[in-house]
Amino acid sequence: KQYKPVPKLNKSRTKPYNLGLAQAQCGQACLTGRYPIKSRRRLCLRQMFRISRDSPAFYLTAVTKDRLPIFRTEALARVMALALYEARRSGKFLIFAYVIMLDHFHLVTNSKVDSKDIFRFVKGIASRRIIDHLKEHGHADSLEKLKVKHRSDGSDYSVWQRHPNTRLLWSEQMLWQRIQYTHLNPVRAELVEHPNDWRWSSARIWHGRRLDEEPLEVDRAKIEWHR
Repeated sequence: KQYKPVPKLNKSRTKPYNLGLAQAQCGQACLTGRYPIKSRRRLCLRQMFRISRDSPAFYLTAVTKDRLPIFRTEALARVMALALYEARRSGKFLIFAYVIMLDHFHLVTNSKVDSKDIFRFVKGIASRRIIDHLKEHGHADSLEKLKVKHRSDGSDYSVWQRHPNTRLLWSEQMLWQRIQYTHLNPVRAELVEHPNDWRWSSARIWHGRRLDEEPLEVDRAKIEWHR
């Protein structure tokens, strides 16, 4: 089925983005009771991300093969969101913001893991999940469009273009601009009127209008702002 924008938000369908001071500063993992308070504080400091030239963020973009609108259906957009969750867990990197468009995605991440490895986790897991979904649901025409010959890895299909894009962000201003740019993608593409109306992004989380069931949680609380 074709994707439909989420309904206009109202108080009955959303809950305030209010984590409390300690959780907002340290993130959920630091609040667990498994460690003494001092140990939790040290763990918190290690997990927090503070942007600088020595510790930049990544702005990552990957485009589908031939600009095919693979994520125009809700089912495949959800497959991609779950793939991002799995890649983050396997690759041990942070996702601060994201958007899944019809034929590409943007991520804002930390740089603890090299960007090439982040792409390897994300694109590899997403490719497998997407191909499996298409096969399982009998989408022969879509599979035919993704077919390739003589791939070095021996696979018969290619979901992504070969050269993804990485941009380094080393200041809070650059980080904030890229987060806003990410969330405005669906508006610029005239898919929705407001960033919060596009289901497949972190806009609502950043704007304090989180849905009860977000497609993907982000690590906003792990950013340590300078001011």
